[in-house]
Amino acid sequence: MLVGLVLSAVGLVVLSLAADQFVRGAARLAVVLRMAPIVVGAVVVGFGTSAPEMLVSTVAAANGRLDIGVGNIIGSNVANVSLVLGAASFVAVVPVGSGVVRRDAAVSVAAVALFALLVQGDLGRIEGLVLVAALGAWFVLVLRGSRTADADMDDLAELVGEHPPALGVEAVRTVVSLALVAGSAYVLVEGAERVAEALNLSGGFVGYTLVAVGTSAPELVTAAAAARQRETELLVGNLLGSNVFNSLAVGGAIGLVGPGPVGDATLQTLGSLMMVVICVVSWVAMTVGLKVSRIDGVVLLGLWVASIALLAG
Repeated sequence: MLVGLVLSAVGLVVLSLAADQFVRGAARLAVVLRMAPIVVGAVVVGFGTSAPEMLVSTVAAANGRLDIGVGNIIGSNVANVSLVLGAASFVAVVPVGSGVVRRDAAVSVAAVALFALLVQGDLGRIEGLVLVAALGAWFVLVLRGSRTADADMDDLAELVGEHPPALGVEAVRTVVSLALVAGSAYVLVEGAERVAEALNLSGGFVGYTLVAVGTSAPELVTAAAAARQRETELLVGNLLGSNVFNSLAVGGAIGLVGPGPVGDATLQTLGSLMMVVICVVSWVAMTVGLKVSRIDGVVLLGLWVASIALLAG
């Protein structure tokens, strides 16, 4: 078990650091290549922030541990709108734009619900293709201007920096950091498997807790920092967008790479149901007063703890 914990810890640390560099490198590289700001903000950065979930889940599915991959997706979606958002609300009240509630939150809940529906029974290639098709439809909506260019430019300013990025430097940064993300994802999955075996836990539960919290760590740190600096305009939108990518892109990928039965009936049914319920509750919290208050944060954090207790039981 000690080896498993060490592997998990090392994998999580390297994954968090490498994922941050990958997002920066990919965004700067896209700017150098003169991609439209909305494409960079919604697609490149969106995929980049979901890179940990994508690689961890696909590695697990490819190794025959589909339950860890599914647990990671469900756990990450729950953590984003309960643990991360709840923690941010303790630092400062998080305002939510009306457009985010109408558009982003609705799309996020729909994507989460679709994944929850398709993960019942076997998660096969047909289900994977359906999720990928839904992702494509979402891209069409995004590229038609569902996100404003100004928001994308604000989001990119911190990533790109004041000085023009260099093509060679950013290409190397992107490739090396992506390789580190992939390698650390493999190490993390290996460690998670050992911990699950040592503690006689299901792979799905370990994926929902240890792996999901680890892959959501960058969002947690970013959210706390944004709330502390009162720069929360894009926080909720980014978390909701992450849930869309997790459900559609990552869910589709594991269905195509490692199709088969999930192997954890509790995660598959109760876990999926709790994911949808918690996402809907967070949507309602955002709608009331167009903000996430500390009281809302207490409720969301309580739901996260309760979900772990229910799955553990």
